Amino acid sequence: MSDRISGGIGMALAVFYIWAATIIPESFMADAIGPKTFPIIVGIVLAICSAYMVLRPDPEPVWPPFRDFMEILLAVAAMLAYAIALPELGFLVSTIFATAYLTWRLGSKPLGAAMTGVATSLGIYVVFHLILGLSLAKGPFGF
Repeated sequence: MSDRISGGIGMALAVFYIWAATIIPESFMADAIGPKTFPIIVGIVLAICSAYMVLRPDPEPVWPPFRDFMEILLAVAAMLAYAIALPELGFLVSTIFATAYLTWRLGSKPLGAAMTGVATSLGIYVVFHLILGLSLAKGPFGF
């Protein structure tokens, strides 16, 4: 039953997503495929996956115990805190803390989690900002 509910929500989200993609205005600097194509493809994939969940649901899941459910809620809270901190602290600092916390909660030792946070943040920064030239949120330190 829960797969069918999730599938139905996914289908509604897919329809909304595809509709929202169709109202994206065309830019005078649009490429050959335009700005609507990728979001429409994502919406179609979501619709297919959701339809599969409705038509072929898994057996009823065993819900996690309360302690594990709280871990999930704390991970969601960490991602919300990351989104809020990103414009204030910048990409590098926010990503270090978010990645370190989530890695620690997934079972890493604190030092390993901190090292993973730093390596992930720096690695993404180098690839996306320095190599690809994309802009990332700048914090109070200017990076």
